[in-house]
Amino acid sequence: MISVDEARERILAFFARLPGERQGVLDALGQVLADDVVAPFDIPPLDNTAMDGYAVRAADTSGASEASPRELRVVADLAAGYILETPVRPGEAVRIMTGAPMPPGSDAVVPFEETDEPLRGPNEAPTKGGSVRVFKAAHPAANIRFRAEDVHAGQVVIPAGRVLRASEVGVLASMGLTEVTVYRRPVVAILSTGDEVTEPGQPLKPGHIYDANAYSVAAMVRACGGTPWLLGIARDTVEDLTAMIRKGLSADMIVTSAGVSRGDFDVVKDVLAREGSIDFWTVRMKPGKPLAFGAFTAPDGRRVPHLGLPGNPVSSMVSFELFGRPAIFTMLGRSDWERPVIRAITRDAVVNSDGRRFFARCIVTRGEDGRWYADLTGPQGSGILTSMSAANALTIIPEDQPEARPGDEIDVMMLDWEHAP
Repeated sequence: MISVDEARERILAFFARLPGERQGVLDALGQVLADDVVAPFDIPPLDNTAMDGYAVRAADTSGASEASPRELRVVADLAAGYILETPVRPGEAVRIMTGAPMPPGSDAVVPFEETDEPLRGPNEAPTKGGSVRVFKAAHPAANIRFRAEDVHAGQVVIPAGRVLRASEVGVLASMGLTEVTVYRRPVVAILSTGDEVTEPGQPLKPGHIYDANAYSVAAMVRACGGTPWLLGIARDTVEDLTAMIRKGLSADMIVTSAGVSRGDFDVVKDVLAREGSIDFWTVRMKPGKPLAFGAFTAPDGRRVPHLGLPGNPVSSMVSFELFGRPAIFTMLGRSDWERPVIRAITRDAVVNSDGRRFFARCIVTRGEDGRWYADLTGPQGSGILTSMSAANALTIIPEDQPEARPGDEIDVMMLDWEHAP
């Protein structure tokens, strides 16, 4: 039986980031950029106004006040998307809308609210030949967004290795890009095992259970950026399991649940030994001790890694969190798989009597004193799936610590900051 850290180290040594692929910028959300993105042009491409107002020569507004306004002749109206080539001369102004390019000769924009425009009726806006009174002096460059102040042509705007978020997608679109090269999402084949397991939606026979494991693991795969492939349910025979495993060998990783403990019908280890190889199959952790890792050999000679999860639903989810998630992140080209670990004061006794690292499900909240507190989600049996649903964190009780008492400060691994009020 090996430690959690050694198990993770041996698993991650098997994985590398996947090849790059072209993806639409929206579909690439959450993926890692494989190549630098270089700006093809300046953004903004021209000096433009940041506000609705009047493009003026700042010198023409010098000394302006409500008591002593400066009156300028309005020579044009300019909307965004249009260009005025006629220069603004002394004593002139151009009525201009946000985003419109600055007319030549102008060097400032006076907002509408600093002119007499708000005092006019709805049909009295100045037009060519009209005039506007300015009540406040404008400084040169006032309310102007200058060419290339955001991005200049040839600049590396988004470097390779960056995870694409909504903001990066917006930047890509601002440069007119529709596709980028990102590291491919791994396809994870997910297979449940057991004669007693029933597909959700089907009638449930006496003594049978619905397949929660495949769906919870598939959701975790999708949540961390992979593509889940539900293979179905294999019966407790070497023949059926072998056929289902072979079906999934085109995937980047195969995840099975159940069949890795010491029961008479736990055949996953047997099939793994015959069709591939076993690296290890027990880990010093609770829940999740019976966990197998190895590889199957695909027809094309590829070594397809296999993660054999325990059958109990909590054990399955905790094991995938600790080992499957880092593997997927590695294939995505991401190194940020580690969850935040903080110190929290436990309000419950956490008993750890069998020398394994104990990941109890807990709810972490911030107390009135500003410190973090951890409350267990209730009974910690590995079949109580609602204990995972209620949790936003896992305790980390070391192997050599038999108990954490109420009031003790412990490490907790945060799974969900949004539910940590």
